Amino acid sequence: MSAATEKIGDGTRCILAPTGNRVRILEEQPRRNEMMKKPPEKPQRVAARSPAKPSAAAAAVIMRCDVSADRSSDSSTSASSSGTGSIVKSAKTASSRRKENGNGVVRAAEGVLALSLSSAVPLPVKRCDWITPTSEPLYTSFHDEEWGVPVHDDVKLLELLVYSQALAELSWPLILSKRAVFRKVFNDFVPTSVANLDDKRLLSVRLLSEPKVRAIVDNAKQLLKIQQEFGSFSNYCWRFVNHKPIKSGFRYARQVPGKTPKSDLMSRDLMQRGFRCVGPTVVYSFMQVAGLVNDHLVTCYRYNQCSHDLDKVPTAEEEDA
Repeated sequence: MSAATEKIGDGTRCILAPTGNRVRILEEQPRRNEMMKKPPEKPQRVAARSPAKPSAAAAAVIMRCDVSADRSSDSSTSASSSGTGSIVKSAKTASSRRKENGNGVVRAAEGVLALSLSSAVPLPVKRCDWITPTSEPLYTSFHDEEWGVPVHDDVKLLELLVYSQALAELSWPLILSKRAVFRKVFNDFVPTSVANLDDKRLLSVRLLSEPKVRAIVDNAKQLLKIQQEFGSFSNYCWRFVNHKPIKSGFRYARQVPGKTPKSDLMSRDLMQRGFRCVGPTVVYSFMQVAGLVNDHLVTCYRYNQCSHDLDKVPTAEEEDA
């Protein structure tokens, strides 16, 4: 392969194209030479156009908009600053008051809290020592509503006498839980009905031992005789305390006796009249539950209530009337 050269002007140049040996006339070099000989042209500056002046009406509108915008921004700034200032001021005032009050604020809050708690949570009621938080509700209700309340109804007195006799074999909570059974078996303790009960039918129930069941029937028969003699079983019982209940005024449960001279006297008289299973301890339990004696402890809330009820006890003349 040969290389071809061509003399162009003052310079030569080899031409070797990929398609073969060809001689090409190049015009690039003369153009470059001419451009190098000419002086460089200075760039022309383009004059910036000044904005057209707005008309008088347009200028007035623009000025009004600017003034209103300035006023709104000033008002919002002042409002925000005033709001922030008031909040800061109130916070500072509250903190200063707290600092001035010191423990007074805490004490006042504690007082309000204690007042709210005292109004929401009732205080526990103080009862006799033998009534505890674990006592059965039935037993607690009996203490609050019946035990120690003066009784003058013969039917109710016979019922309470039977329960006092049953205490030798059963406890008060157990007796109260079987109260409905007692009333059904003994015909609601109506003296005439109890006196005519069949011993065999009563023994089949097995509510109490045989001696206790037979004693209840026999005592009901003797109670009918007392009604004929004294007008009522109530008159007979209340005459042992002069128709006025005895206020024991004990403070502690250990001070409450199992029997007293009054119960001894009443027990002997009952046995002389044919009553059975009526020892001094049984009789004193009967006197307590029937309200002949107020043995609620003085610390029990029922002591004053029963004492108030004792003032309403009718006399023998009032009962006969």
